[in-house]
Amino acid sequence: MTATAARYLYVTRHGEASEDETTLTEAGRRQAALLGERLRGAPITTIHHGPLPRAEQTARLVGERLPGVPLRRSEPAGDYLPYLPSREELPRESADRTLARLAEFPAAERELGPGLAEEALARFTGTVKGDEPRHELLVTHNFLVGWLVRDALDAPDWRWLGLHHANAGLTVIRYSPGRPAALLLFNDTGHLPAELRWTGFPPEERI
Repeated sequence: MTATAARYLYVTRHGEASEDETTLTEAGRRQAALLGERLRGAPITTIHHGPLPRAEQTARLVGERLPGVPLRRSEPAGDYLPYLPSREELPRESADRTLARLAEFPAAERELGPGLAEEALARFTGTVKGDEPRHELLVTHNFLVGWLVRDALDAPDWRWLGLHHANAGLTVIRYSPGRPAALLLFNDTGHLPAELRWTGFPPEERI
């Protein structure tokens, strides 16, 4: 019987992006560097990142603080809608508004997203083969963070909606043999100064 060990998945949203999303802002570069400093002592063996510039640039800045850790580009780590709920799944009072908002996203993100989301679960979650725990960092986007957290908590599929993640915040999920996934950290921004902690959040959710 093949032995399995725990996986520790460190998940972050890319640093703050420019308005056209083609690069990181100065604040975003600072966020990424500070996240790298925080993770300097962690036993991370791989940095996975999405294909878009804001995720790749964040991964590279974090990687500069983690010498020798390889960067791996991954399509399932990209920016897309991971799941499209039906009206019946959603709370009645917000269903129309939610469905209208989701319909505004590009067709490719809506059509290809669910398949990529399932691939992300297969690639980044669960235990690993062998006797040694594995620590990996995933640099991705807000929607996929919500999808992974929803999965870890075994929440309904539509519940990725409403889970907002700060730029360069840190979430850690542990997948242990024979046990449910454990959410060790969620959206931790303790490594960021106050002025960098609420980028990426809707104004009404900043506290």
